[in-house]
Amino acid sequence: MEASVGIRAQPRAWARLEMQHGPSSARVPVRFPAEKQPQRLVLGTDPWRRKDPVRAAKLKVSCCKKSPGTEKVHYSADEALILQQKAQDVLPYLDGRCVYLVGMMGSGKTTVGKILAEVLGYSFFDSDKLVEKAVGMPSVAEIFQLHSEAFFRDNESGVLRDLSSMHRLVVATGGGAVVRPINWSYMRKGLTVWLDVPLDALARRIAAVGTASRPLLHQEPGDPYAKAYAKLTALFEQRMDSYANADARVSLEHIALKQGYNDVTVLTPSAIAIEALLKLESFLTEKAMVRN
Repeated sequence: MEASVGIRAQPRAWARLEMQHGPSSARVPVRFPAEKQPQRLVLGTDPWRRKDPVRAAKLKVSCCKKSPGTEKVHYSADEALILQQKAQDVLPYLDGRCVYLVGMMGSGKTTVGKILAEVLGYSFFDSDKLVEKAVGMPSVAEIFQLHSEAFFRDNESGVLRDLSSMHRLVVATGGGAVVRPINWSYMRKGLTVWLDVPLDALARRIAAVGTASRPLLHQEPGDPYAKAYAKLTALFEQRMDSYANADARVSLEHIALKQGYNDVTVLTPSAIAIEALLKLESFLTEKAMVRN
């Protein structure tokens, strides 16, 4: 596999990544049959012309043609035009490198990731879904219950390792993926974007849909919003330095203020995706200027 080229972000000196690895023997090997290539989200009818024979051999994550994340994303004509324009601005600087979305659970990484993948002409993957496929279990919650969080984290690291050998992917990572230093070594082969959502908004969103699919939130009884907010606060305090290690930060509060809103829940996923492209462009062009 050719080495990644272009601009590399330097690790943030103040980011403290202290979570220890679980036992490596617990990780289930990830398998990706060469005949099952990742399916990219298509904008229009252009075929994916970039072929990488090494890619098929190295990525080993099983993915069905109609797996979650391959459905077409819809947005307004104005948003589509802006997204396409900004994607074209960013693509030359990306040079095929992957984009990893990091952030708390419920921050919209999967939804925004699908939009970014579509407009960039990239493939989309959700690392949680890939772990479920690798382990052969239907949900992250069940993996936590029947095995352990350490078992899940080991397999998550394996998935990110395999994805890091690829090009032209948008990857939505799990909320806790940032706590392991080894995961950053994989993600730094591409670009990382932190979706920074206020905890109050996250708690309201999660409480509205329930915590059954959120194993780190589902243990205690009580008011869904109160327990979600309390647990999210504790998790964020543990992870915030790690999230801040990302190459670009997309603050939903900042987007809302620019649009004249006080509530981030009124923002569309497309508006967040546009801001992500703007932040990537700013980061990449700044690094290009430094190099030149």
